Amino acid sequence: MSLENNVTSPWIGGFEESNPAFDYPKPDLSSLPMLDNMANIPKLQRQMKAMWPEFSWLTDITKDNSRCFQMFAPDISRIGYTAEGRVYSIICPQQGAYLDSVGINLNVEVTVTGQRGWLNETTKELAADLTVTGKIWFSPNNNHPLLKLLFASCDHLNLPFKKSSAIEVQTSNIGNSNPIFPLLKGTTNRFSSPSFADHQDVAYTVGNIDVQINNLKLTDNDIVDKFNKIVLGIFNILSGNMLQDTNILSWNVWFDNPSVVDQAEWQAHAEYWRESLDVDHRSPEGNGTQAKYYDGTLLKISKLQVLEQLFKLLWEVLIPNAEAFGLDKNELTLIAKATVSDMQLELEQL
Repeated sequence: MSLENNVTSPWIGGFEESNPAFDYPKPDLSSLPMLDNMANIPKLQRQMKAMWPEFSWLTDITKDNSRCFQMFAPDISRIGYTAEGRVYSIICPQQGAYLDSVGINLNVEVTVTGQRGWLNETTKELAADLTVTGKIWFSPNNNHPLLKLLFASCDHLNLPFKKSSAIEVQTSNIGNSNPIFPLLKGTTNRFSSPSFADHQDVAYTVGNIDVQINNLKLTDNDIVDKFNKIVLGIFNILSGNMLQDTNILSWNVWFDNPSVVDQAEWQAHAEYWRESLDVDHRSPEGNGTQAKYYDGTLLKISKLQVLEQLFKLLWEVLIPNAEAFGLDKNELTLIAKATVSDMQLELEQL
């Protein structure tokens, strides 16, 4: 089916009213099938762009006052729907996590794997169900000697050096194993957001999502699983435990004004961001923000902890399995020794 530029698709509405179960206060969308994001682009007529995707999580899951806030890169995430208001596609947000002093850069994406729902432009309300997975992979611009070596030598093992072989973290509804969870109108009621994460003065409307982070999804390769587990640990150091097992990741999705969908542009946009952010973690509309606490204090990243995990990766995974990775054990040992020296220098500065 050909893609069209729907220049004449005014808002009609009505889909929300097609089933009384769809109504608030508890929208029940179970009569709708969960749909793939890319399967129904020819049906998209209208859209809202998530210009301000504000994420929040606890950096220490035992302390409520450890909550931090971060806006992911703008204008990647979108919700697409018919003129009547049936949702057929939700594009997911991305962001980078990095520590320049070590030379390590990772991307994270909350990948929508299924969705269903409705949107009403008149009332500015929406309700949807989603399934998502967290994906983590290395950005191409890593400057640490170990990562440069791995990028050059280990493409055969499906390590997380591109989005298609990303580490996957499973998610569910809070408190149970149901992988389907809701996108609801308004902001989350689980916590209060600071003023820098509030965009009601410029946004058209807002929806919210709360999702429980679960286990790492295993591959069919034990060595890769060990590698991925440590890399996930590095990511959680860089991000303040965003994807730590049992943590709750919340986001208030602040949307821009509704507009008509250009289906070809939507397809191109979705395909482009399937590959990832560019090497500087930028979206077309600019960077996201740095993670910070309610009072505006920036999240501090422990360089020592990152170095410790890199050493663990070398000592427990790469050196014992150098042949499987196609690497020289002596070269890995030299990098391990240099990493220990960096750790000692960092300890001296504490």
